[in-house]
Amino acid sequence: MRRLRILALGAVLGALALCASAVGAAVGPRTITVNGIGIVTSVPNQADFTFGVSTNRGTAADALTANARQMTKVIGVLKTLGLADRSIQTAQISLSPNMNRAGTAVVSYTATNSVTARTTNISTSGKIIDGVVRAGANLVGGPSLTASDQQTLSRKALRAAIADARARARVIAAAAHVTLGRVRSVTEAGQGPITSSPVAAKSFAAAPVAAGTIQTEVDVTVTFDIG
Repeated sequence: MRRLRILALGAVLGALALCASAVGAAVGPRTITVNGIGIVTSVPNQADFTFGVSTNRGTAADALTANARQMTKVIGVLKTLGLADRSIQTAQISLSPNMNRAGTAVVSYTATNSVTARTTNISTSGKIIDGVVRAGANLVGGPSLTASDQQTLSRKALRAAIADARARARVIAAAAHVTLGRVRSVTEAGQGPITSSPVAAKSFAAAPVAAGTIQTEVDVTVTFDIG
């Protein structure tokens, strides 16, 4: 009987040891995870536009011919205003029939041609808009104001986001009375939208365009070891 009790006690102690080992393995390293935001403000130095010509004629051939004639004038004006060939690109060409009210016959055709154009001198944007409209453009989109060194700005914002995450982690660690350790993992949440903050507009030949500022935002999630 005594031997059986000793064996039973040994089995219980062994089971407790195994449980303690399993619990210790399940706990794993102690960490804290924080989010960091990096924002870099800059002044845009280029503007992107979309200019198009929509032409309606009785036949498909006439619609395309008239449209091509007007778009040639628009592109010519863009070049006259200082835009380089590499800054002008055809975006879309389309031809579609227009039906009568009953939908039983084609009454005319609409040809549309659009180009994208980029100027590195935002102060000429108004003159560009005025010039292409006078040349026959009846579709205008933009401007989209951006910075030519966007990759550099994104990297600056990323560094700022990491620094912000570390600062947040230090505050949390101090409040929790733990020691902040090494970085265990970093995840970039992606670049946020570039927002425009206009300043007072200047008057040009036609539409006023203000450069203002743009913001490049990057968000990260960082996990730190704590002791």
